[in-house]
Amino acid sequence: MNLTDRPKLRALEAFPVEANGTKGVALRDPAGFTESVLVLQPPLLEIVSLFDGEHTLLDIQEVFMRRHGELLFRERLEEILTALDQHGFLDSPSFAQRREAIEASFRTSPTRPAAHAGSAYAGEPDALRRQIESCFIHAEGPGRPGSVEPGARPEGIIAPHIDFHRGGPVYAWAYRELAERSDADLFVIFGTCHAGMSDPFALTLKDYETPFGAAPVDREFCEALGRRVAHDLLASELAHRAEHSIEFQAVFLRYVFGGRREFTVVPLLASFLHENLLAGSDPEADRRIPRFFDALRDTVAASTRRVCLIAGVDLAHVGPRFGDPEPVGAARLARVEREDRAMLEAVAAVDAGAFYDSVAKDSDSRRICGLSPIYTLLRSLPPAHGRLLRYAQWPDPQGVVSFASLVFE
Repeated sequence: MNLTDRPKLRALEAFPVEANGTKGVALRDPAGFTESVLVLQPPLLEIVSLFDGEHTLLDIQEVFMRRHGELLFRERLEEILTALDQHGFLDSPSFAQRREAIEASFRTSPTRPAAHAGSAYAGEPDALRRQIESCFIHAEGPGRPGSVEPGARPEGIIAPHIDFHRGGPVYAWAYRELAERSDADLFVIFGTCHAGMSDPFALTLKDYETPFGAAPVDREFCEALGRRVAHDLLASELAHRAEHSIEFQAVFLRYVFGGRREFTVVPLLASFLHENLLAGSDPEADRRIPRFFDALRDTVAASTRRVCLIAGVDLAHVGPRFGDPEPVGAARLARVEREDRAMLEAVAAVDAGAFYDSVAKDSDSRRICGLSPIYTLLRSLPPAHGRLLRYAQWPDPQGVVSFASLVFE
């Protein structure tokens, strides 16, 4: 490394933390190329903030000298850069090699591995079965699924994608509806792409592995959808590699229907509405988006399969961890719930435009994580009405997440 190098951090998630009375910022990779989480405290945080691809090492030394009146030795800078690079946090040749190897492994894998088994949820089948059963019998859960109930067949559900130990009972409310009343044998699953992607939709043809066995992809349906959509739905397939929002739904589906009914899935990540909000553009300005909705509805109509739609989404993300200046107290929690419930009225009415407007009116101040998948679900459902089953929050003063389950009939 020489003094003309301009070190640059990759696009990372940064959030405030506090340990032993000292405040700092943690860095984490939402794309999942490294599992490391690094905590930076002053003055290290100040130094790393200058790794922006613009400052040379000499620039960084000069800034540090002006601010603190002492020399930041080059050897210390190189130690910091080496540590960041070893963990995969720098945009560097070694990270390019790391990324290429990880992506090549995914491309050649015959299935989409269960990326979060053993970390976000139990990795062993019996332990996972007990974990999910506890979601149903929890005091906030709906109870175990019973016998098949007569009545309207669910056309779709919304379920969370938060960790099971935080949102498990809310998942259970949605999946009991499927267990008791759905005759579907094909589930189109819309998931949030947390790392973002260049295409509005991303499909994979790889079966989703779970500890209960794979959720197989319906390739015939996917091929028919691809022909109608007329653009490459596999172009951003790599976004599926580490994304959890669909994986968690596959796990619950295998729990609910494994051994009872054969089924297939169509896993689709969606990412476009946050971009439209930032640009102030129409939610369907990109012609690929309405074309996709038309193609999906036509493919469902032409299919001989019994199709149900699923959106794996979370709702609000507020507090210092997500960029707000103040911790979240009781008054803010209550306001988030009021605003969430007002937004969910538009969702239950299957009104995609009203849903989008409810979020856009304050520029998505609550950071609705499931924006694109919810909109996609609403635009893809047949005529139906929604019913809110459960709403909940995970109330950490530093970072509150809200989530809900709904059924559409």
